[in-house]
Amino acid sequence: MRGLLVIGHGSRRGEANATVRELARRLAIDPAPSAAPCAGSTPDKSRGGPHAHPRPWGTVEAAFLEVSRPDIAEGYANLADAGCTEIVVYPFFLFDGNHTHRDIPAALEEARRRHPTTRWILSEPLGLHACVIEAVRARLDDTLRGLVHAADASA
Repeated sequence: MRGLLVIGHGSRRGEANATVRELARRLAIDPAPSAAPCAGSTPDKSRGGPHAHPRPWGTVEAAFLEVSRPDIAEGYANLADAGCTEIVVYPFFLFDGNHTHRDIPAALEEARRRHPTTRWILSEPLGLHACVIEAVRARLDDTLRGLVHAADASA
């Protein structure tokens, strides 16, 4: 069985950690039938629709690199204990850096040594994926609409 481990940095701010947990929760459920890919991304035509195939993972866990729990070892162990032998790891980070290139793989390899019947594969962080650029544009549009709304309210 395949599992998904969503790794956040970890924060003393509960809201930041809640975002990582919410992402993991949303990735654990099937996508909404009306979900469309963002502009500039390549849709997976082989799937034949969002419900054509079962979810690609049996279970999903959130974990944190530092500060918060569960840490990577605990999240990995939870997936292994659930019967996952293949673990896809998504670092919920904006770009590739020391954490995604060095620290997370080292923690994953240590966890794999404790669960030798498992293997892991690390996804790329968000980076400049087309959907990230679209999301940034949407945030900027929201900000500009807020400025217009504030100007209209003060006039």
